[in-house]
Amino acid sequence: MPSSDEIITRARHAAREFKLLDQKKTDAIVRAVYLAAMANRVRLAKMAFEETQLGIWEHKVIKNVIASQLVYEHIKNQKTVGVISEDSYSGIIEMAQPIGPILGLIPVINPTSTTIFKILISIKTRNPIIISSATAAKQCVAETASICYRAALEAGAPEHSIQWFKKPNLLATKELMSHRGLAIILATGTGEMVKASYSSGTPTIGVGAGNVPVYIGASADIPFAVKSIISSKTFDNGSICASEQAVVVKKRLADKVIAEFEKQKGYFLSKDEIARVSRIAYDKERGLMSPMIVGQSVQRIAEMAEINVPEGTKILIAQLDKVSRDCPLSAEILAPILAFYVEEDFESAIERCMELTRFGGIGHTAVIYSNNPERIEYFSNTLDVARILVNTPSTQGALGGMYNSLPPSFTLSCGSGGKNSTTDNISTRHLLNIHRICRRRINERWFNIDQEKILDESVSAEMIEREFNKNS
Repeated sequence: MPSSDEIITRARHAAREFKLLDQKKTDAIVRAVYLAAMANRVRLAKMAFEETQLGIWEHKVIKNVIASQLVYEHIKNQKTVGVISEDSYSGIIEMAQPIGPILGLIPVINPTSTTIFKILISIKTRNPIIISSATAAKQCVAETASICYRAALEAGAPEHSIQWFKKPNLLATKELMSHRGLAIILATGTGEMVKASYSSGTPTIGVGAGNVPVYIGASADIPFAVKSIISSKTFDNGSICASEQAVVVKKRLADKVIAEFEKQKGYFLSKDEIARVSRIAYDKERGLMSPMIVGQSVQRIAEMAEINVPEGTKILIAQLDKVSRDCPLSAEILAPILAFYVEEDFESAIERCMELTRFGGIGHTAVIYSNNPERIEYFSNTLDVARILVNTPSTQGALGGMYNSLPPSFTLSCGSGGKNSTTDNISTRHLLNIHRICRRRINERWFNIDQEKILDESVSAEMIEREFNKNS
């Protein structure tokens, strides 16, 4: 395996060649990579499933299509080379420049789709990318990167514009993170890797944990809400961090919602079964979900927990009364398991949603099923999350591009609450340095102010303000 110095030297050479490409050539390379990824969407999905044993391969195909087709459609007409905007009134011209070598961390839960996504947005912005994956997904990630790289080279991309670790390991990745020639890290993965990225000294765009609450209000279409929640939480066996984690309802609505979940093949666990599932789903010593539960089917979870569930059960539901480490299923569990809370009224229900996000999902996502504009506004103003989804399945809604116009993305940042620098769905605009040409435009109001008044401390701020505004 080449050293970090060799990897960065190759990437910086590619970066210099990338800067010579115009928009047309860049777009041709992006299209070639997109088409190659789409052509291999099924094979790569099957590889990911066979290697990781997580999720559902058919759903991984869908994720590969989101990462290629939807991402490509979103970025294909964007200007990322040279002049990208010009305002004749202000005299400001914005010019896009690549930022330089990018390190893309790839999680085990979305290995091929995240690789496709990060390569596409990097190539579109003329930035070389180095891929480092979770060890458990190294083969499918290497194959994905190789397919994209061959397509990029054939379309005229620089040599070494896409690199990847064939045998990824934590030590080598951390060494590369701290290399002074690296421009930025796109950190998607475990909390440990994201934390290491932020501690490296290299600018990092990271993600936060998700503990997504879902509030079902009195004005909601309950069968529709339940169907949406189940379709989302069972997508790839709930392995996406944007998937729903807890349903919250008012007491007077609870029986209807419970009945609808049962009608749609949800199984409510008994107290003993909750305890059994909790033991296998949550590692109390680490304070995190157990890796062995991630992306597993209901049937497999039932086997591990030694419980019997009805044939055809789609999702396991645990009715809880608190949020804490002593109540493990109130935490983020990336599997088809939902917590369920019954609260006295709207205010206490929203407080419960806030408690859930504070426990492990600040800044990420929350969902409300309601047709009451005032309730929706209150919910949106109260919860500290980046994405408020209304009457929308959380997994697909947060990823963007299907149920809304959010940028399709496999890097969902969570703002200051999640210790991230932005609340955005990450895309091309985060991988550009924007240079501004500023032509002379005189601010007449500034130059018409009596400068002696500014220097006179006896002149009040209000007087200077009046002086400034009278010239407008």
